[in-house]
Amino acid sequence: MISTPRFPSRIAARLLLVTGLLALVGCTSSPDKRVLQYLNRDGFGVRYSGNAYQDNYLTIGDSIAFRDSYNKDQSVNGQATVGIDGTIEFGPAGRVWVAGMTVEEAEVYLTEKAAAYFTQSDVQVVLATKPKGYYIFGEIGNEGKKPLKGDLTLFEAVMSAKPKENSANLGRVRLIRADPVDPLVITANLGQILTIGDSTFNPTLQENDIIVVPPTMLAQIGYFVSDLVFPFTTVFKTVFQGLIGLNNVGNKFGGNNNNQNNIF
Repeated sequence: MISTPRFPSRIAARLLLVTGLLALVGCTSSPDKRVLQYLNRDGFGVRYSGNAYQDNYLTIGDSIAFRDSYNKDQSVNGQATVGIDGTIEFGPAGRVWVAGMTVEEAEVYLTEKAAAYFTQSDVQVVLATKPKGYYIFGEIGNEGKKPLKGDLTLFEAVMSAKPKENSANLGRVRLIRADPVDPLVITANLGQILTIGDSTFNPTLQENDIIVVPPTMLAQIGYFVSDLVFPFTTVFKTVFQGLIGLNNVGNKFGGNNNNQNNIF
């Protein structure tokens, strides 16, 4: 009896396995439909954003002062803090929504609200905004969120964070401007600024920018080796400390016996 070769069936089984794995990877890598619906409905990232360099905007936690040049009524002359719901208390109009507006938009909007209660109205707004910020991580001495005080370049931000002399890779600094639709990642060689003065990749930072200063190749190898030996060094350290503790206990009891023998 002649047996049929099984190679095609094996190949088919392997193809099915690979297809299944690829399908599984595709399912796990793509967001769930319900998650996408939630994000599209409730928005991505922070609720209020803009370019503060061009036209500053009101956001949660900002303090504003408002004054109506036509009316001395205290209710339309005062200060307020933008609440977590994006509103402020504004005179007879009650709580009004201002979050996300520029200063000029807020002035027009509050003037319209006041006009419903006064013959004439002209509200001016002064914004005492809380500091906008950016983030920096990696081979630096001072990680975390930093205040964006204005007109700050990538080079200035990295240098002020004290990059580590022996491990910071200034030739591969990443600037990440996160966005769900059009994210931007710039890899900048800041070393060129120090060597030949080329500032091509030295952009001005914007609010919520993320800077990553990666380690050099040698530093990466060192971290890899350190991670490999860490479990063993931890065990050896624990065992060594335990042996020292037992030795100290033995010396303590041995010393007591000697003292007793000396006494008697």
